[in-house]
Amino acid sequence: MRSFFAKFKEGLKRTTPTFQKIFGKVGGLFGSRTLDAGSIDELEEALYGADFGVETADEIIGEIRAAFKERKELRGLEAAQIGARVLKNVLDGAEGRIDSFAHKPEVIVLVGVNGSGKTTTAAKLAKLYTDAGHRAIVGACDTFRAAANEQIKIWCDRLGVSLVASQHGADSAAVAFDAYAAAARRGADVLLLDTAGRLHNKEGLMRELQKIRRVLQKHDAASPHHAWLVVDGSIGSNSIEQARVFHREFGLTGVIVTKLDGSSRGGALVGIFREIGLPVYFVGLGEKVEDLQPFSVSHYADAVFGLETSEAEAQAQ
Repeated sequence: MRSFFAKFKEGLKRTTPTFQKIFGKVGGLFGSRTLDAGSIDELEEALYGADFGVETADEIIGEIRAAFKERKELRGLEAAQIGARVLKNVLDGAEGRIDSFAHKPEVIVLVGVNGSGKTTTAAKLAKLYTDAGHRAIVGACDTFRAAANEQIKIWCDRLGVSLVASQHGADSAAVAFDAYAAAARRGADVLLLDTAGRLHNKEGLMRELQKIRRVLQKHDAASPHHAWLVVDGSIGSNSIEQARVFHREFGLTGVIVTKLDGSSRGGALVGIFREIGLPVYFVGLGEKVEDLQPFSVSHYADAVFGLETSEAEAQAQ
């Protein structure tokens, strides 16, 4: 099985080539090429294009320019290491983690707009938690889309994950209530609720989510214990506005960023953390279950700037 770092590196392959070209990557390693003012300007444009945001891009470029001013023979590898270091500082505290479940069941509600990948993410998370030795159940609360129940049933059957569902058009809050009851009855450790996403009907969606919260609290006043926004990483800075709206209306506790493998705009998660303060719990780097990975600041920053494992280790020493 590929290492976590390798998954990040491969997943972000659309973001990194521009940076690697600028840094003079040769033969699999950052080589002897020295930077010039033009290549630094090119890097700045690439950072903006990848949606890292003005503030973060300025900080990265500022550090590289300062190093270049002191030493004109600054090489690509050194600039990449500077960029990765600054990015790690910016993302300090961005790794979302659940070290242990404090409730039984621990309730995680997944929210977001259509097409973000909530349904497949719910099933993949359940599989990850199951493989880690936890009993996980998925509640199919997306009763709005006709194909939603079929989609999540296929995924749960494929992955061997337990599912609580109802028919199309059912009250999603009632499904959440029943799913909690089933999870408690079966002694589940974690309950993952997949909800509907309808950007064109935002007000109705938010009312539906708030109703789900109210019925869950009939079981446990602290529920839901986690509310994670699942956001499509390829939409770039638009994901920040999604996070802002859902956080204001529902109260998010974290983010999952999907589809980073197909995006050249992999910097948007930086803005979500920097502007809203929401940690990133998982990132999607492909279609397979194992491509849903816990977010690692170190792996992300090194992969963005094309640093190899040995280079990252050398930087840390």
